[in-house]
Amino acid sequence: MSGFVPLRANPRYLFSFASKHKIMNFKVCVPVGLAMLLTSLLACHQQAPEEKEAVNASVALQAPYSQVFYDSLTNTMLAYYELTDALVQADSSRANTLAAAVKGHIDSLPVSLLQMDSSHLAEITGITGSISAELAGFEGETGLEGKRSSFQMVSDMLFDLVKNTGLKGDTIYHQFCPMAFDDKGAYWLSNKAAIQNPYFGHKMLTCGETRDTLIYK
Repeated sequence: MSGFVPLRANPRYLFSFASKHKIMNFKVCVPVGLAMLLTSLLACHQQAPEEKEAVNASVALQAPYSQVFYDSLTNTMLAYYELTDALVQADSSRANTLAAAVKGHIDSLPVSLLQMDSSHLAEITGITGSISAELAGFEGETGLEGKRSSFQMVSDMLFDLVKNTGLKGDTIYHQFCPMAFDDKGAYWLSNKAAIQNPYFGHKMLTCGETRDTLIYK
């Protein structure tokens, strides 16, 4: 058989041969449910829109202000962590009670004890006032989604407050869920490294990651 060329084992030649003879003309089908699950899992671990903040677990930050102020701020944060848990449990009634408790603590923070310049003190006062105003409308949010949206704003402002004042002797984990609010993403604060997602609760309890860790002396 002159002119006959044996088919080689090299994959390149096999692919060429298969293509010419339409041997590889097939489709791969993936069940829709599996595809959606894989999409959710991948989205859960995607990066935030902005550059990821470095987590520094070794350098302690300064908390230079009055212990009386820090005792009050600690009580505020403890009430906030309970509010977080209520949203994890999707317990609207308990969340309303705890939001009122956080507001009470915020309103009683002795910011006048902070020894800082007047412009910085005015910034702190503005933050606490905004947190209080947001919490005042928390109970009026009829749906759990609205309460979680309000919680997000409170969380962001509390983070700003703590970064400005410190919280003596405490460690705060700044955590992020990329899928919250139609994949816009949302942060919250925790006193534990383990993820307990307040935006999805038990539907996606561990979706998220720690983006920053604040450790105060």
